[in-house]
Amino acid sequence: MRKFCFIILALTAVVMSSCYSHRVIGYLQEPTKANKLPVYDSAAYEPYRIRVNDEIIYRLITLDETMSKMLGGNNTAGSQYANSYRVYPDGTIDIPFLKPLHIAGLTEAEAQDTLRAAFREIIPDADVKLALYNKYFSVIGDAHSGQYFIYKEKMNIFQALAMTGDVMNSGDRRHIRIIRPRDGGEEPEVLEFDIRTNTIIDSKYYYVYPNDVIYVARTRDSFYKVPSYTGFLGLITSSVALLTTVLNYVALSFK
Repeated sequence: MRKFCFIILALTAVVMSSCYSHRVIGYLQEPTKANKLPVYDSAAYEPYRIRVNDEIIYRLITLDETMSKMLGGNNTAGSQYANSYRVYPDGTIDIPFLKPLHIAGLTEAEAQDTLRAAFREIIPDADVKLALYNKYFSVIGDAHSGQYFIYKEKMNIFQALAMTGDVMNSGDRRHIRIIRPRDGGEEPEVLEFDIRTNTIIDSKYYYVYPNDVIYVARTRDSFYKVPSYTGFLGLITSSVALLTTVLNYVALSFK
């Protein structure tokens, strides 16, 4: 009986150590000497700047209906597909009836002002609404892989991962990586960070930009972990039942 109790206690200790704790998967934890979480410096938000191969869409607003129909771009109501305009390698876009406009390196607001000024040279009352067409980020790894639309400015890493259904328990929150393209054909920038620390807020790792790829690796010890205490209890129950059956069988064999 003592051996049986010892085995049960040992099994319980092993399984308890295999559960995912708040320290391992919890967000916004305060860095302490015990958890050794990193402390990140604050960094000012930098608006996204249009790059080569990005695509933009625009809407022309004017009282001149003839010019609006002829030059309106994406004015057609109920249109299923928008006409997008790609930024060429020289940084320009080619809008019908306008000279090539250099918009690479500009923010959306700056590009909108540039396009509005160009239209007002031929339509005095022209106004323009411009948006980035390829406003997406991608997720791969243990966080429900897919491509997701950036629906707001200053989307942060928590909002982005929430769109995927959050990082799986087996995902390595200590080494989240963002692969971010650079201009001029340079190698992409790779940002690696621990998402569990509360100092990630307003750091350089906090905001997600168009064309970002978020990679969540799987932890090495995830094979030995149970996803929840419900799973833990189920494992304990099945293990005890199996052990009891084996001990009863052994006891009957020696009678």
